[in-house]
Amino acid sequence: MAVPRKMHLVAYLMAGPSASYPSTWRHPAATLHDLFEPERWEHLAKVMEAAFFDACFFADSLGIPDLYKGRYDDYIGRGGQLSLIDPMTLLPLMARVTSRLGLGVTLSTSFTPAYLLARYVSSLDLLSKGRAAWNVVTTGRDFEAQNCGIPGLPPKDQRYDMADEVLEACDALWNGWDADALVLDKASGVFADPSKIRYANFQGRYVSTRGPLPGPRGPQGRPVLMQAGASPRGRAFAARWAEMIFCSPPTKKDALAYRTDIRQRMAAIGRAPDDCAVLPSVTVVVGETETIAREKAAYLESLVDPELVLAASSWSVVADLSKIDTPEALDAKGGNQGVQGHRDRMMQVAKDKGISFAEAVRRPRALLAGTPEMIADFMEDWFKAGACDGFILPPTIFPTTFEEFGRMVVPELQRRGLFRTAYAGATLRENLRDPG
Repeated sequence: MAVPRKMHLVAYLMAGPSASYPSTWRHPAATLHDLFEPERWEHLAKVMEAAFFDACFFADSLGIPDLYKGRYDDYIGRGGQLSLIDPMTLLPLMARVTSRLGLGVTLSTSFTPAYLLARYVSSLDLLSKGRAAWNVVTTGRDFEAQNCGIPGLPPKDQRYDMADEVLEACDALWNGWDADALVLDKASGVFADPSKIRYANFQGRYVSTRGPLPGPRGPQGRPVLMQAGASPRGRAFAARWAEMIFCSPPTKKDALAYRTDIRQRMAAIGRAPDDCAVLPSVTVVVGETETIAREKAAYLESLVDPELVLAASSWSVVADLSKIDTPEALDAKGGNQGVQGHRDRMMQVAKDKGISFAEAVRRPRALLAGTPEMIADFMEDWFKAGACDGFILPPTIFPTTFEEFGRMVVPELQRRGLFRTAYAGATLRENLRDPG
């Protein structure tokens, strides 16, 4: 019997003062006193689970961007997207107070051995009883490589070739323990059955690992894999591995083209297209009336620091936008760094709005402001048109965005039969495959 199609919702988080919309930490309702308090993250996890979100995931960065004007003053001084805490320390706290919410972490395949990556994510899957997700990134900025003792990044295609091998190695490690390898029989004295534990002995061009892992496989076997491939090579990687894809198309047309391409790529390599949820990012402002919503959005826009926008955009396109203000100059700069999706979004925004590239990089992300019904209309339109399988939701105000969305928009989506009213499964993968 076919499972009715319903949308998926995943929260985008940063372990810092704000997420993808700049300067929101300045809002009177935004909390800052609890940045380093476990209760901040536990409360958020409970809010999202009460709203039946599929999952949340932490974006992450291995350092402080210093691309704008060659220094990090504007980015950190004005409160950009920062990882003040390693998200791997926060997710177990969030797992402790929830039972169904998926929990995702961003980890790079470019700097960490496959053995450690496999162990990190498998441990999270065990602690959360099968709710772990790994947002797989290859990293696109030299300063992060330098923080890890590497002078610069390998070429982009090579980074993806390395990532393929890392995931192959992780699979071999995760499959090194049978599901029933732990015996735990006090009477016989048998703790584990060694015949059900195997070496990985993986040897690739870039990656090797012997194994086995020191602990058993998680309940999901392989944790759910997320990805955000935008370049042709990135899309090929996502089509092979991803079960959730994070993307940022500015229009429904762009979103439809992206999802169609990913599904065609999956079918071409023998994967069922429905095995991957394509999730565009949308930043919402909910109001009891349209006027209230627009006033709330206007107030957020009034808080935006223009220098922070340029510092953040410099990070996005990996160029100093105090010196570069045309796409031609950006292309001429060339280089090995960059994330294709960020550059594509800037160009698509400029085209869609009929503005220059210089104007586009000076604008924060667009806000979707409206009543619960208006926001549900937008989401339903994209979903039913085949432009997405659900949405990634970053907060504007922490934690108010998720509280308001859960109380006001989720019930409207449920009323329309577009979103679950209960979790169907115990693991993240079960809830992705059966939306309830």
